[in-house]
Amino acid sequence: MCDTTLAFIKRCNILSAIIEMADFHEQRACIKFCSKLGKTATECYEMLKTVFGEQAMGRSQTFQWFSRFKAGRTSIDDDERSGRPVSSSMPEMIERVRQIIRKDRRRTIDEVTMLVGISHGTCHIILT
Repeated sequence: MCDTTLAFIKRCNILSAIIEMADFHEQRACIKFCSKLGKTATECYEMLKTVFGEQAMGRSQTFQWFSRFKAGRTSIDDDERSGRPVSSSMPEMIERVRQIIRKDRRRTIDEVTMLVGISHGTCHIILT
């Protein structure tokens, strides 16, 4: 391995020791770095496995991000997704559930979910 690659691995080892990988932003930055160095996707994947161990992202995911960066992508953030936004944990919804319970403490979770329009599990989380 060349000196640049070893320095990269050393920096990533230090980062992974300090911060447990809750998300893949750092790994995406490492993939971007590898693509700029002219490494192959396979070499990049092997480096990620060496540095992050079990917390390394999967092979196919690494290859997808690698090809995105090779194609000119600059952002390491996720793309925006379409779909329904999460509204059940919004402060207004939480307050609405609590108001219903304050008015009648004998209401069941199923009744509250029908009145508010949220899932049983979400309602249970709000109430506990």
